[in-house]
Amino acid sequence: MTLTDVVRGVLAALHLPGGWTTAVTALAAGVVLLFLWILPVVTYMIWWLRRLLGFMQSRLGPNRVGPEGLLQTPADAIKLLTKEDVIPALADRWMFTLAPALVFIPAFVVYVTIPMGPGLVAQDLNIGILFVSAISSITVIGIVLAAWSSNNKYALVAAFRAAAQIVSYEVPLAIALLGPVMIAQSLSLNTIVATQIASGWFLLYQPIMFLAFVAAALAENNVTPFDIVEAESEIVAGFHVEYSGMKFALFFLAEFANTFTVAALTTVLFLGGWHNPFSAIPFVAQMGESGRGALASLLGEKGVLYGLIMHLYPFAWFTLKSFTLVSIIFWIRGTLPRIRVDQLMDFGWKLLIPLGLINLTVVGAFVALSWPLWALAALNWVVVVGVLLIGQTKKLAPVETTALPVIQGASRR
Repeated sequence: MTLTDVVRGVLAALHLPGGWTTAVTALAAGVVLLFLWILPVVTYMIWWLRRLLGFMQSRLGPNRVGPEGLLQTPADAIKLLTKEDVIPALADRWMFTLAPALVFIPAFVVYVTIPMGPGLVAQDLNIGILFVSAISSITVIGIVLAAWSSNNKYALVAAFRAAAQIVSYEVPLAIALLGPVMIAQSLSLNTIVATQIASGWFLLYQPIMFLAFVAAALAENNVTPFDIVEAESEIVAGFHVEYSGMKFALFFLAEFANTFTVAALTTVLFLGGWHNPFSAIPFVAQMGESGRGALASLLGEKGVLYGLIMHLYPFAWFTLKSFTLVSIIFWIRGTLPRIRVDQLMDFGWKLLIPLGLINLTVVGAFVALSWPLWALAALNWVVVVGVLLIGQTKKLAPVETTALPVIQGASRR
């Protein structure tokens, strides 16, 4: 039973006219409920980024507006809503207004098929992977239109960079997506999670695909260190340089929504989705069954509260894994420097794509010949550990520095 089925049942229980109980109405209501959850999550990801980077850089971060600065992001949203909406005189007004929506809407539509727990999905498509890949590709159209309609040459340069970057990294991203698909023998995200619950997380079997997927997803979403699209020193903040007010906020929210999408998809494809990792321990599994039985006897197996708790428990695991990955992405964002455009292209075309194709061939051979997955895991981890050891032994060339002359009598301030 999906989220849409639950909404359809509620609509039917209200005895509304027949048109209200159609699948389209239920799906729309499910999408609205999903949006009402995703929007606050994405909004407070901005607060968490500021607090986390402040902690890592020995700063305070937002701590004035509301307790622990929790109201800072809503205050920023109100400020952006009330700011003047400036449209350049020579801009194409219709395209200039439409472009933020073309970037913002796909960033949230992808969540329609992402399962966040048993039944906690708006629509369980049997081609969920293809849906996510197709919807994510629309973003580049909005970016190019935003720059072109602004009639700003700096924005257009940034849009060309973005188009080249996104199109280039869609290839290794698609290759990395095929690894879990081949093992699960399905394009459904629910089936991929169910396969991991039965046989083990795909991170254990395909660490190379996991690392390639995360790197390609960060590059496709213009996240540091792949944020050359918004290189302030070169192209004046990027393709949205002419945008202000709420239109700029839509671009900003889409970036954070895409960051959470990367974390959610990584959780579903490689980290078992909502699966509790400790349930594989017999003692913990036995305690869980005992607790579930006691809760069922107390609340009743058909009780609303019992059903709600049984859905919220796996949802909490999914959320914990996703926000752990979000924190790691923010950690990378505050640690690594921006790479050059030639390094960006070389990394995608000369490393990720060949590595992904080789790994995909190996995975295909294991699946076709029905070889054990533990052998695939051993092969992958040997390669990963070997690369790390080679990297440890490779020393960087010393940097020659010359001491600056000391000026006698100069005072320090």
